Amino acid sequence: MTEKLPAVEFVHVTRQFEAMRAVDDLSFTVDQGEFFSLLGPSGSGKTTCLRLIAGFDQPNSGSIRLLGQEAASLPPYERNVNTVFQDYALFPHMTVGENVGYSLMLKKTPKQERQKRVEEMLELVQLGGMMQRKPSQLSGGQRQRVALARALINEPQVLLLDEPLGALDLKLRQQMQMELKAIQKRVEITFIFVTHDQEEALTLSDRLAVFNRGKIEQIGVPAEVYERPATAFVADFVGVSNVVDGTLAQALIGSDRSFAIRPEKIHMTDLETPVPPDACSAVGQIQEVLYLGISTRYRVALQGGYLTVVEQNTTSAIPRSGKVQLIWQREHICPLS
Repeated sequence: MTEKLPAVEFVHVTRQFEAMRAVDDLSFTVDQGEFFSLLGPSGSGKTTCLRLIAGFDQPNSGSIRLLGQEAASLPPYERNVNTVFQDYALFPHMTVGENVGYSLMLKKTPKQERQKRVEEMLELVQLGGMMQRKPSQLSGGQRQRVALARALINEPQVLLLDEPLGALDLKLRQQMQMELKAIQKRVEITFIFVTHDQEEALTLSDRLAVFNRGKIEQIGVPAEVYERPATAFVADFVGVSNVVDGTLAQALIGSDRSFAIRPEKIHMTDLETPVPPDACSAVGQIQEVLYLGISTRYRVALQGGYLTVVEQNTTSAIPRSGKVQLIWQREHICPLS
């Protein structure tokens, strides 16, 4: 069997805007059929990468390949790539059906075939029966589904999604995350998804790339990036983490090398609880308590610093206070580069 070509490949790509280097010597690949997320704060280079893939922008140096073909000479309309934007970009004067079938109309697809494919796309995104409505008659989530159907109807090799759920409220966004992942599995198209929402990236992605200042700090499957962050930036940006170094690290693990440990990996006990021989421990004073509903977050002051601890609220017990012992397994310590 021949090896599949990557859907997208960046080879030492740089994009410079005057004094700012938005993308700095990036090299990475996205596999065919993969749900790949670009995660990072605003200004980290995620959307610039999306624009480079779509052909809306060109790199200053390096190579971008789509299924092995050099993309530099290809204008956007010749790339088998479509984009879904956060603001939907629907034509307000057109019906839902006309919006979804617009590209087919431009290609002069026969009306009967066009109608059939539009109906199939609307069923795929759970908008069957809404073909005659106008965008103004739809909710935000429904408009986003229309934009998704319009982007998918031409069966692109790669679908680019630029923070498509950012305008939705939390509950609807979580619902759309599940629907988006299910749709991607059904159509088996490569999705490249830009987001600054860590939970969204962890939920949706087969793999994700964490961006910072035009570079990629780490690429991996969600569990790997969360459980074994490669750098202090990844540990701090992806979820909540304790990043420890210097004298506090020396006191806790016997080395001043930087490490991270997730708050939920630390167990809070009374002072009399015996510490297992292969575990680490520290005694501290609870300084702050933040009740979060499903869990409670504690800030525990230690000599030379503090640790954050998260406990699931599995009972209705009153949050702790006073002096406590913290215990964690050495295997949950993640050294940082």
